[in-house]
Amino acid sequence: MTTAIAGFDYQRVTVAEGVALNVAVGGSGSPVVLLHGFPQTHLMWRHVAADLAAEHTVICPDLRGYGASDKPAARGEDTYAKRTMAADVVALARALGHDRFALAGHDRGALVAVRAGLDHPDAVTHLVSLDVLPTLDMWDVLHGSSASVAFHLYLMAQPPGLPERMIAASADAFFGHFLDAWGGDPAAMPADVRAEYLRASREAVDSIVADYRASAGIDVAHDRADRDAGRRLTMPVTVIQQDWGAALGYDAEAVWRAWAPDLEHRTTTAGHFLAESAPDEVVAALRALLKR
Repeated sequence: MTTAIAGFDYQRVTVAEGVALNVAVGGSGSPVVLLHGFPQTHLMWRHVAADLAAEHTVICPDLRGYGASDKPAARGEDTYAKRTMAADVVALARALGHDRFALAGHDRGALVAVRAGLDHPDAVTHLVSLDVLPTLDMWDVLHGSSASVAFHLYLMAQPPGLPERMIAASADAFFGHFLDAWGGDPAAMPADVRAEYLRASREAVDSIVADYRASAGIDVAHDRADRDAGRRLTMPVTVIQQDWGAALGYDAEAVWRAWAPDLEHRTTTAGHFLAESAPDEVVAALRALLKR
């Protein structure tokens, strides 16, 4: 079974009190950190990471609460706040010898990347977001029956107890639904990789729910405070996403430009898991961004 990125070295790095991240590191050169999405692990970057490693030091962690990284119990709403998870990423890069780095995130990892860019502009030199909106805007664009596409956001936003029990009772069916419904080319996610995502997710139900619950509470508060204060992403930003704006009735590029003045925004037909279904597209976008 594929459980590692070929040719990469693995280690555990302590990033906060009682929290260590599982991280794969490969290549040499200027650093690029890649953050995975839901319901996945760092393995989603296996093609992109191998390509970028020819000219960059590529750092692929499992986020706190996911994969083989530590999964602290949510003792407060900040345990899985994107601000906390972003601080993990900055601490990880520094522990590996990098005070400044380019950062790319997919899905949940993109939310962490955006928060890192807002909170740590001196550390993040370039930023890529794959197929997500900033947290505050994500909730704002969901209206009426069209919001059913994001039913999981509402389920996992509920108080602790019921969501965890419901998901744990049928974990493979729950997480597998998203792998199937959001996928493009089935061949892009081989059976052994899919099985690894399901295994990792079923062993992390509580922390995954806590991550999502934070995005219905403290993450919204942090985004709103930044919007009210006029804070923006000061580094060059590239966004690649499906044409959700057309599907849900909003201007996706305008939403992003409000946060990122130095923006390249593009849509893709490669599906949600584009780092696996269209890795060349993602690598090309990253390389172009790093030249800006």
